Amino acid sequence: MRLATENDIDAFLSAHPDIQMLELLMPDINGILRCKRIHKREFSALFSHSMKAPLSVPLLGVRGDLYDDEMDQEKLAGDPDQLLLPLADSLAVIPWLSSPTAQVMTGFADMDGTPAWTDPRNVLARTLDRFKRSGWRPVIATELEFYLLAPGDGEAPAPLCGNIPGTGKSQEGIQYCMMDDLIDADAFLDDVRKACDLQNVPLTAIHSEFASGQWEINTHHTDDPMLACDHALLLRRIVKAVARKHGMGATFMAKPFSDLAGSGLHIHTSVYDADRNNVFAEPEGSAPEIASERLRHAIGGLSDTINEAMAVFAPNANSYRRFKPGAFAPSGPTWAYNHREVALRIPVSSPSNRRVEHRIAGADANPHLVAAAILAGVHHGLENQLDPGEPIPAGADLSEVEVTLPRRCDAALESFKAGKVLPQYFGEAYCHAYWAQRKGEHDHFQGQVSNLDYEWFLRAL
Repeated sequence: MRLATENDIDAFLSAHPDIQMLELLMPDINGILRCKRIHKREFSALFSHSMKAPLSVPLLGVRGDLYDDEMDQEKLAGDPDQLLLPLADSLAVIPWLSSPTAQVMTGFADMDGTPAWTDPRNVLARTLDRFKRSGWRPVIATELEFYLLAPGDGEAPAPLCGNIPGTGKSQEGIQYCMMDDLIDADAFLDDVRKACDLQNVPLTAIHSEFASGQWEINTHHTDDPMLACDHALLLRRIVKAVARKHGMGATFMAKPFSDLAGSGLHIHTSVYDADRNNVFAEPEGSAPEIASERLRHAIGGLSDTINEAMAVFAPNANSYRRFKPGAFAPSGPTWAYNHREVALRIPVSSPSNRRVEHRIAGADANPHLVAAAILAGVHHGLENQLDPGEPIPAGADLSEVEVTLPRRCDAALESFKAGKVLPQYFGEAYCHAYWAQRKGEHDHFQGQVSNLDYEWFLRAL
């Protein structure tokens, strides 16, 4: 990892002399940015690389819990300190706060400087190292979906729907890419754009999605997958913070509303060789629906690893509510050219820009781990020249196809635990810790008695 130095913070403070506090962003297993603020007089400790944080922070669950009963206690004993290191080119002003505060992304390392095995960024780094050794460089871009939530004081959240002019009624229906939604949300969207510009997040497009209150926001492709995933985390932070500033909420839950579309994290991937040639490219004049041999191999690897990676793509119990027939969420390891119901889609492009869009992950997943799992599948397929089978025919209706992916968190965790490919890329230690943390979290979740239990069973039984 490239680190920021004392020269970097000095230059930053020269440009922003009013800054008094700095937020240290620490990505956890969910992609939640754990955070603490330090005073200006402590900046030198951070940028001289002597600040510390507990080893367990990158493993924390969505509630901040650590379910370590089945983890390797030798690796976690005493929750030892790790170096908390500021990452290069990540210093930025925070525009939504009233206080003069900046932020910096951080990474974890052992006290001897070895990248910490618990840090999701280091999991992705290990996968990228496999590509480097093979002479390849992946290029990725992300698409994130989310809901804006209406202000309210009730128990149940509601999506923020557009108003019908001249009435007190809310707009009903899908209204995909609705112009009026952009007008209604203009102040929010412009503040998101300003924050992205200020924090160097390369936003490319934003539009309303397939449900009232749902949006999609895209970032520019880059040949630095680590940076792309950092951007995705920062984008989630920006959206939620700016929404709060505007008196509403925002959520990247995979399925916040049972009767509305779920939210996904789609990642577009291509691979380039040392001469900057796209290895997925096809000869000019080729039929677009005919995938090149190497693209087929990559898709073969992705198909081969889908089940064992499902616990990464769908990390929470709520994640699995996205997967049902007719929901534009994949049902199995399907692939096709220009077909949005498959798991692995080859988008329309010129032959030289061929790529695969991975459409399985939910917006609730950790982008670094999702990218690591996708790239592990791609590398596995390329190295072993795996065949993906035949693509789904053009125009095929998959709306009633049975879902063959793991449909519950416990089933996905069993597939993850039995997996043979991901441990070669993620590392055995991380895979075991990930499984143990997710299993503990799932068992805790399943042990809760919800309002639905009362509504269905309390009076009837």
